[in-house]
Amino acid sequence: MTGARAARSTIALKLLMAVSGLLFIGFVAGHMYGNLKAFSGEEKFNDYAHHLRELGEPMLPYEGFLWIMRVGLIVALVVHVACAIALWKRAATARPVKYAVKKNTGSTLSSRTMRWGGLTILVFIVWHLLNFTIVKINPSNGETGDPDHSPYGLLVETFDLWWMTLIYLVAMLALGFHLHHGTFSSLQTLGLTNSATSRARARTAGWVVAIVIAGGFSLVPLSVLVGIIEK
Repeated sequence: MTGARAARSTIALKLLMAVSGLLFIGFVAGHMYGNLKAFSGEEKFNDYAHHLRELGEPMLPYEGFLWIMRVGLIVALVVHVACAIALWKRAATARPVKYAVKKNTGSTLSSRTMRWGGLTILVFIVWHLLNFTIVKINPSNGETGDPDHSPYGLLVETFDLWWMTLIYLVAMLALGFHLHHGTFSSLQTLGLTNSATSRARARTAGWVVAIVIAGGFSLVPLSVLVGIIEK
């Protein structure tokens, strides 16, 4: 691959990562809003969960919208991870000999933890889907797929367990770091950080997105654990 072709390919990979990353930010923001419905009580939270399954009817079948969204997110996830791996391999190939002393001058904690944070989030997504969507594993008793169990009940019974809340909070910490650096990187890739002012705004946007989304997600398990949200 020539230098020019390699450069164009790298730019394309970064653009795909940026666009898929922004799609995920939109999704997690909406998902966080839905989770906060738990503060409205069991009936309203369950009504919200049921309404999501009816979106698009009668043009779409029951849960049709959810499945379109799930497939789209899976495609975006595959693209995001594949691009990240490809870019990491290119960076490793371009610098086959590691620095004798690794310097982190100018880098942030969120940028240095992107790789491991991304892996943590990926593992958590698999468990989260098993817990609340695909198998509906209730970690409090080991039961699965109970059709009579309400989404609100499963949420409360899950986060009544301190270790499940701890796992969730660790995942949210990883998500916050990932969102902070990912937001800035996406805006940079899209050419929106061409001045000192725009870079500062992009960094601020990264912090706002990270704190609002990761913090919003964390409120629910913490509130269940201390008894603010209960059955």
